[in-house]
Amino acid sequence: MTYGIVHRPTASIDAELATDGVLAQIVRYDIPEPTVGRHSVSRGYHVNMCLTPRPLQSRGGYRERWGPNRLERLGDIFVLPPNEVLFIKGGSGRQAALVCTIDAELVHDLAGRELAWNDPHLAATLDIGSAQMRALLFRITAEVRHPGAAAQRMLGFLGGELAIELGRHCIEVAEQPVTGGLSGWRLRLIDERLADDLRAPTLEELARLCSLSVRQLTRGFRVSRGCSIGDYIEQRRMDAAKRLLVEGESVKTIAFAMGFASPSSFTFAFRRAVGASPTTFRQRQARVLA
Repeated sequence: MTYGIVHRPTASIDAELATDGVLAQIVRYDIPEPTVGRHSVSRGYHVNMCLTPRPLQSRGGYRERWGPNRLERLGDIFVLPPNEVLFIKGGSGRQAALVCTIDAELVHDLAGRELAWNDPHLAATLDIGSAQMRALLFRITAEVRHPGAAAQRMLGFLGGELAIELGRHCIEVAEQPVTGGLSGWRLRLIDERLADDLRAPTLEELARLCSLSVRQLTRGFRVSRGCSIGDYIEQRRMDAAKRLLVEGESVKTIAFAMGFASPSSFTFAFRRAVGASPTTFRQRQARVLA
C-alpha cells in the first residue's frame, strides 16, 4: 500500500499475521492534525475496519475519477479495490484499525470472475454494511491479537471466507442498477440530520426533509447506499454512541441524549448492534489506545 500524506500521521503495527494470499494487521494511528492522504493497492483488495471510532468528518473520494471536490463518508468498514487511488480526508485523533490485504487473484478466483469497477460502484465500497464481513473481520482481529494453535491455517480459512463475502458483495454492488438512487444533496441532508440530533428520525421526517414520499426515500436510499435506511440510521447512531463512550460520557447521559427511555434499553440496543455492552466497549477501547 502506498501513501502520499500532506500531514503525515504516525502509524505503528501492533500485531500481524500472514498466510498465502492474506495479510492481516492491527494498525495504530496517531493523527496530530487533520490529514489528507493518498492510498492505493497494486495487487490486492484492501479491507479496513476501524477498531476505535474514526476521526470526525472522515471522508474519501476517488479524485482521479471524480475530481477534487467530491468526498463521501467513510464507514466503519471500507474496501479499496486494486489499482484504484483513494484520497482520504479526516480530523485529528488516535485510532486503531484492522487492515486486511487479500490477493486479487484469490478474490476473483472465488468470485468466478474478475471484478470491474465504475464510479457508482466505487462509491458503494466506502461504507460496507455487511454483517457477515463485519463478523469475519472481528474473528480475524481476535486471531491476530491472540494467535492460537495453527493460527496461519485459521487465518487462511477466515481469509478465504472473507474473500468469498467480499466477492459476493462486489458482485451484488456491480449488478445493482446505477439509476434510481438519491441525489447527493439528499444523502447529505440525511447525514447532517443524523449528525445534528442523536435521536432517531422517523421515515416521515426524513421524507419531508428530502421532499420525497417514504416509498421513494426507502427505495432510493437502498440503491444509493446498498442497505436499508433503517439499518443505516441505527449504525450511525451506534457510531455516535461509541464516540461519546470513548470521550468519557456516561451511559445514562448518552441513553437520554439518544432518546432511549432508560439506560437499560440503550444498553440492550448497543449490545445487539456492537456485540458488547457500553461499559465493556469503553474498557476495550481504553486498552487499544493505551
